[in-house]
Amino acid sequence: MERTSAILDHTGKPIKVSDLSRPVVASVTGLSKRWDEESVAAGLTPYRLATILRDAASGDASAYLTLAEEMEERDPHYASVLGTRKRAISGVSRTVESASDDAHDVKLADEVRGLLRDPEFGFAVDDLLDGLGKGYSSIEMNWDTSKTPWVPRTRTEKIDGHWQEVEGYAWRDPRFFEFNRNNTRKLCLKNDDGTTSPLPPYRFITHAPRLKSGAPIRGGLARLVAVAYMCKSYALTDWLAFAEVFGMPLRLGRYGSTAKEEDIRKLINAVANIGTDAAAVIPDSMRIDFEKSGTQSGGDKIFQGLAEYLDKLISKAVLGQVASTEGTPGQLGGNEAQDDVRQDILKADVKQLEYTLNRDLVKPYIDFNHGVQERYPAIQIQVLEPEDMAALVNALEKLVPLGLRVEKSVISDKLGLPDAADDAEVLQAASSPALPSGTDANRACPGCGQHHGTALNRADHQDEIDRFADAASDGWEEQLAPIIDPIQRLADESESYEAFEAGLPGLLEEMDSGELVRQLALETFKARGLGDATDRS
Repeated sequence: MERTSAILDHTGKPIKVSDLSRPVVASVTGLSKRWDEESVAAGLTPYRLATILRDAASGDASAYLTLAEEMEERDPHYASVLGTRKRAISGVSRTVESASDDAHDVKLADEVRGLLRDPEFGFAVDDLLDGLGKGYSSIEMNWDTSKTPWVPRTRTEKIDGHWQEVEGYAWRDPRFFEFNRNNTRKLCLKNDDGTTSPLPPYRFITHAPRLKSGAPIRGGLARLVAVAYMCKSYALTDWLAFAEVFGMPLRLGRYGSTAKEEDIRKLINAVANIGTDAAAVIPDSMRIDFEKSGTQSGGDKIFQGLAEYLDKLISKAVLGQVASTEGTPGQLGGNEAQDDVRQDILKADVKQLEYTLNRDLVKPYIDFNHGVQERYPAIQIQVLEPEDMAALVNALEKLVPLGLRVEKSVISDKLGLPDAADDAEVLQAASSPALPSGTDANRACPGCGQHHGTALNRADHQDEIDRFADAASDGWEEQLAPIIDPIQRLADESESYEAFEAGLPGLLEEMDSGELVRQLALETFKARGLGDATDRS
């Protein structure tokens, strides 16, 4: 008897367990061979490009997808910036958050973490990000059903232990798929006869980034960059032709009036070959002159400027900025060294990838192994906010002595420094060495401004100074509270460092330093009197 799952397919029928481990997309030799042989980018013209983009929007995207693939292979700049945007996501850490602190929800989250530890999962994320350029990317999941102990009988029945694991992820050529003509966001599988059929449920992870509203096939970066790519191809072709004409001097052969036809032919061959051979043999009666090439009129600068301008357009389209790709410093997000990908773009990419993974991977995995749940664990991709470390350190240097309490581990995390071990040798603030007992202060510190050689740290006076210092420090928290409390309140209410920094100027009116100033003046007067008494002794 055919084993079935409690999970239903798109037709409402139970999914057959044997189908979960059987590949859905098989290589079609004829189509694969045709795709490998044809080239769309070669000889691309404005009319041809317009036709390709129009056909893709109408449903036939084969030529467009081929062009998108070739653009990554032929244009190093586009391949570089697109790869940078992909790696900005695939290179960050991923975590799993449980739906709640309930033991069952925590157990589900732990199982999903096992999926993330699979090395093939990282490769699958890379393949899903291929959708940034082409508009969508689809990965087929193969399930290992060999561990199935029994078949669940109801949709909500719980199963003890894993019975279906993801055995592998296989990237599928996007030309095997086609969007439904009536529902432009519903991806279908192409059949051999030219028709389409819905994708089997729980078999594919399909990532279609929403870079713009509308059909996914119109939202890929390749469509946005295609015109700039074509224009750059023309610019480079013309630049090479220009260099071929004006890059080498004109070779002019001269022969005398008595030269024979055979001698002239030798001279012609010598002039033609000297460009590659850099050598020629001619009679004494003939000579070859190298004339200055024709006027260039700055033509090389025109082609170079056009190519660089188009590269900048591509950088803006893919990364949202150009400074990091051009090597020029700029200001982005408050940092002098700006990130490769603009932060708002990176956050949007991450949010959409999280949605895809939770919808197409986490939910099927939990449903197959534990039945349909009311809530599910969620994969989260961590994007760290860029910090202006110089401003942070400067603020801490000023605020911590005033009483601002900051947890050391938080600052260590922001600086990217691990916590020091208990027995580790750590950096410490330098301190002035204490003067040995009986040392003359004027000898230990020349030029201090006193000339009567009295030892300030003599034991009979040191006790009195210590008692004065202890008495003066009593009640310092109450004295500083009118100054520190507004700062602490602003820190508690601020959601970011920028908001905290922006609110600092407005705190001056809230701070009351009257009591602190009065107390400092009083203690200074006392210290002066004690110092005078000590000097006289």
